[in-house]
Amino acid sequence: MTKKRVAVLISGRGSNMAALIAAAKADAYPAQIALVLSNRPDAAGLAGARAAGIATAIVDHAAYGKDREAFERAMQAELETRRVELVCLAGFMRLLTPSFVRRWQGRLINIHPALLPAFKGLDTHQRALAAGVRIHGASVHFVVEEMDSGPIIVQGALAVHDDDTAASLAERVLAIEHKIYPAALALLASGRVTIVDGRCRIESTEAAAGYLIAPAI
Repeated sequence: MTKKRVAVLISGRGSNMAALIAAAKADAYPAQIALVLSNRPDAAGLAGARAAGIATAIVDHAAYGKDREAFERAMQAELETRRVELVCLAGFMRLLTPSFVRRWQGRLINIHPALLPAFKGLDTHQRALAAGVRIHGASVHFVVEEMDSGPIIVQGALAVHDDDTAASLAERVLAIEHKIYPAALALLASGRVTIVDGRCRIESTEAAAGYLIAPAI
């Protein structure tokens, strides 16, 4: 099996990065993590990637000032050097330009800690509690030019408890993220995701257990 070469872009501790690396160790997994790239030299996730034997790169956005295109050209050069085919954003705290997004259209995915299209942007858990929702979760979606608006590949949900705080909800949702991100990447890397009329069509999957996850994994 020829595995897709994947870059994971991080800005911090990289917990979703670690979940992807762990999943990709399996022989049957259809992707390999070829590169972990950070825009911050002090990102804690870089050490974890190196410990796992993954190549790392730093493209410090601060070195480019307000020149986002130059910053992204430097990133693109790193991706090309590693022959990257798919890109996963995992806590990458930089907005990407439309030209970069178009270059990677259909090959660039992100994980968001909410059930999109609800609660786009930041502070999702506090906003979910303030809204009084009873179900909350996470989504893996394709990246498009509009933030948090691309076709959704996988979502995972859980019940909101009456005594939940933003911190406790974030911790429980993170456990879902670590399940659905590797699942979504596997679907994409194995060619089982098709976008039809702006929605993802997924080839059949196995039954899920535990969390409510759609499609079932």
